Amino acid sequence: MRKGFNPEKDRLLESTDYTHQVIIPVYIPHLKGYHQDSLRILRTSLDSLINSVHDNTFISVVNNGSCNEVRKDLENYFYKRQIQELVHTDNIGKLNGILKAIAGYDFPLITIADSDVFFCSNWQAETYKVFEAFPRAGTVGLVPQFNMFSNYCTNTIFDNFFNKSLKFYKIEQPKEMWRFYKSLGWEVKKDHYYFDSILGIKRGNTMACIGSGHFVATYRKELFTQIERYLPYKLGGTSEKYLDKAALKCGLWKLTTFNNFAYHMGNSWEDWMGLSSNNAVCKTQNFEPYFKNCRNTWFSYFIKNKIFKKFLRIKIINKLFLYYMKLPADLIKKYPRVYY
Repeated sequence: MRKGFNPEKDRLLESTDYTHQVIIPVYIPHLKGYHQDSLRILRTSLDSLINSVHDNTFISVVNNGSCNEVRKDLENYFYKRQIQELVHTDNIGKLNGILKAIAGYDFPLITIADSDVFFCSNWQAETYKVFEAFPRAGTVGLVPQFNMFSNYCTNTIFDNFFNKSLKFYKIEQPKEMWRFYKSLGWEVKKDHYYFDSILGIKRGNTMACIGSGHFVATYRKELFTQIERYLPYKLGGTSEKYLDKAALKCGLWKLTTFNNFAYHMGNSWEDWMGLSSNNAVCKTQNFEPYFKNCRNTWFSYFIKNKIFKKFLRIKIINKLFLYYMKLPADLIKKYPRVYY
């Protein structure tokens, strides 16, 4: 039987000083074979993150059904208050775990990263620079990759088609880009023509690449206003496209910092990881972003992401587009047909 009046009823939640959430989903079922180095790599990832963020960052880790050794290690981070939230679940899938961590909060910015991401110094500050320079940015990645502009970016290209700063720029860190593909196990030579130029945009002193990967990126909160309740994949499938398409559906742009500010470590330990994890430092102040409203009509979405996309896929138009965007002539001859 209930007696009296619950004093918490109808009380508003207290405001928080946190402005940026970082979500790390973790699934390490055991520490053998493929996963034998995974716990060590997870610790390195978390340490690099903790050492490189400002005090108003809310770190959420979702333990997605990992083994007991990993569970205990994550609880140690939580009890030391190095992370602000730890969610234990069964293996409900990567994106379902991410959505569980998003629900219940109202942070302006949400960074989602795999548990094998190494965060470099000043990654937050560089992310904020891109959001500040481009108020229509919806997603900002940290690792430039080749041909990112062909992955759900036709609205970004359409909106900037006559912007003279939208063009192919010389890649400033080709070795860092090559290092990313090496971490994936790809056999790509260091002198591959893809490592010469990248499609980017410039505003003032800030440059950004067109497009973004999804293994580490920061999103505006509006991209998750219509959260799916459930996605039937543990990994891959439509779950990765959910994050890829998020900005597109809101009429916002997908961009990436022009230089590299994170590394993909993979599942095999390398000596550089241990030498670098404690060297990540934070020089970032709290950031209160100004964003343009998310307005995207059905007609606008259809023109930019259906009609314009088909137009760019035409073979001759494809080559003319690369020429118009000032890709060097010798590279246009080598470039394969781009499918948007």
